Amino acid sequence: MKKLELKDDGFCFVCGKKNRFGLKIDFTLEKPDKISCEFTPQKQHQGYANIVHGGIIGLILDEAMVQLLWKQGKLAVTADFQMRLREAAYTGEKLNFCARITKRKKRLIHTEATCCNMRGGIIAHAQAKCVLV
Repeated sequence: MKKLELKDDGFCFVCGKKNRFGLKIDFTLEKPDKISCEFTPQKQHQGYANIVHGGIIGLILDEAMVQLLWKQGKLAVTADFQMRLREAAYTGEKLNFCARITKRKKRLIHTEATCCNMRGGIIAHAQAKCVLV
């Protein structure tokens, strides 16, 4: 089997600055085991009228969990991802995403992430198992 080579060429759909169609999100490492970002979804990110597509929320939650590991110098990919949407997010409404590590087992790292609106309402919660490459 060919070894997986992970390189950042700036075109990641979520964080890549060179991808003109991407979200260009900046993630901030707050603590060694916690990362966060803000994102204000626009009309092009909707599913139903003025409601953010749940896939966009899941995409950013997943990226936050992997970004946390990357910022720690660990190359990792998501092996398992689960998300629960709790309430609607609306276009034009700023959202806050944060992720943290919950458990480490050799090459398998358990993470969780949350998306909240600016009123403190929890939009979604996710958990992932990430594998170090």
